[in-house]
Amino acid sequence: MVPKTATPEGRLKYRPQLVLIDLDGTLVDSVPDLAMCVDQMMDRLAMPRRGEAAVRNWIGNGVERLVRRALINARDGEPDEALFRRAYPIYMELYQANVCVASRPFPGVVAGLDYLQAQGCKLGCVTNKPALFTEPLLEQLGLRHYFEIVVSGDTLPQKKPHPAPLLHAAQHFGIAPAAALMVGDSMHDVEAARAAGFQVVGVTYGYNHGHDIREAHPDAVIDALSQLRDLFEAG
Repeated sequence: MVPKTATPEGRLKYRPQLVLIDLDGTLVDSVPDLAMCVDQMMDRLAMPRRGEAAVRNWIGNGVERLVRRALINARDGEPDEALFRRAYPIYMELYQANVCVASRPFPGVVAGLDYLQAQGCKLGCVTNKPALFTEPLLEQLGLRHYFEIVVSGDTLPQKKPHPAPLLHAAQHFGIAPAAALMVGDSMHDVEAARAAGFQVVGVTYGYNHGHDIREAHPDAVIDALSQLRDLFEAG
């Protein structure tokens, strides 16, 4: 829960016309389902389960990277390639069948999206998750209708922290990067936003490999998406 006294840190230089929002760790707490599928994959491979706490520190760079990390039980390094080729389709099958079992929007997400929509902001979701999982997850959680565009991890050849997904969304709306905002939970969101010329807001509650999002120096930091109202109205 967000403390009632919590207020955003930092401020926006200008009120954006376009707001792009990350999915895992920003809109949705998807770790329970991701971790369940990792552990079931490990069972099928006759390897030790990894558990939710470990998976929470491994996500954010796409499904392939998550599987590789699970196989070596570490964030950095590479598994045996033959083992990865066995494991990856197992994980894809499991997660496609369990993409929205225990995943839920974070507190404040719906209120924040409702506020942005009421302000007339253009909204997009930009994630490194493949579209195969992104679209069903947004649909099943009742969030898809908020976004005119969804840029998934396989929409373009590049994904975050490359700026291309953000610039692609801005071009879709015909809005200059200088009039756009990225909201995310990781250093990759901040890096992508800076490279694209966007303002950027970090959320404190997501998956940033155990690091405080403040270390990435976003323009502002919030404890819930609903606090975007405070940032907008302070500008």
